[in-house]
Amino acid sequence: MLDDTNILKQRDPKNALGVAADQWQQVQYGAEVLDGTPESLNITKVVIAGMGGSALAALLMKAWLEEKLKIPLEVVREYELPTYVDATTLVVASSYSGNTEETIACLAQAEQLGAHRSVIAAGGKLIEQAEASKLPRVQIPAGLQPRMAVLFNLKALAALLTSFGVLSNEVVEEVAQTGDWLKSESDQWTSLVPIDKNYAKQLALIAVGKTPVFYGGRLTGPVAYKWKISWNENAKNVSFWNVYSEANHNEFIGWSSHPIEKPFVIFDIKSSFEHERILKRFEITDRLLSGMRPKANTIELVGDTPLKQLLWGSILADFVSIYLAVLNGVDPTPVDLVEKLKTELVK
Repeated sequence: MLDDTNILKQRDPKNALGVAADQWQQVQYGAEVLDGTPESLNITKVVIAGMGGSALAALLMKAWLEEKLKIPLEVVREYELPTYVDATTLVVASSYSGNTEETIACLAQAEQLGAHRSVIAAGGKLIEQAEASKLPRVQIPAGLQPRMAVLFNLKALAALLTSFGVLSNEVVEEVAQTGDWLKSESDQWTSLVPIDKNYAKQLALIAVGKTPVFYGGRLTGPVAYKWKISWNENAKNVSFWNVYSEANHNEFIGWSSHPIEKPFVIFDIKSSFEHERILKRFEITDRLLSGMRPKANTIELVGDTPLKQLLWGSILADFVSIYLAVLNGVDPTPVDLVEKLKTELVK
């Protein structure tokens, strides 16, 4: 089925596979900071407010740069900012649509608390508010599902934080320089590459009909979360994720008993840059749970830098979950239930 171009076109009418194949171009996007701010501001902490795919870019950046960041960076995925936000805090309101109500609420609170404010969005209320107040902002291209615009968001975030002096311009350049390499890797997962040579199709076939659990570590946790998001929204398939070593302190025991029949598929998402003790936990956990849960399928992230591996794993997640959508007989692009929820919330 996955090698049948007619079936792929029928079940992917909005060409989500084509969107996935073009994601590498997003890292080369020339993110321009409008109404930018001088680098001399005293920023002591960064809070990025966003939901779903709009928060994911921040989580990826935090994992990638955690050892290089000189100040705390927190990702907030709710209606309220932490109480420590003050005049030395940079708050980035990130929403692809620009209309996410939780993020809009956080931007309003940032103003009340006297924080430095900035915006990343493709349009909507956030861009309108940023333009009216002359807030530093990056307006990214519209027309995509938020989960498919994560690399646009990452490039915009790198440019914005650089404009505030939080990051150096080398970070923006490193993101851009991954583009050609990501293209060559993505080309191996496109629809015309047959199953026997297509890793993305192979992983989809392993997972079809099952509920996946994705495990990552400190570095790869955001990638595991990305796989969960893509599974939920592209394949319309429930999924779960967790990270080591936290999973060993609770979920590890949960596998040892009920239910006896476990219709799950396990994916361990590993990086050669992960802490050696975390890598050991992947191995020991799978061995000790032998016979109690399905054997883990290991996804070894590819790339000679942490950033390349994170982006490689993120793009692969979309390809695999779109192929799974085809196998599930669902259109991978729309998220109608989310739109219904938004309608209910405004009643």
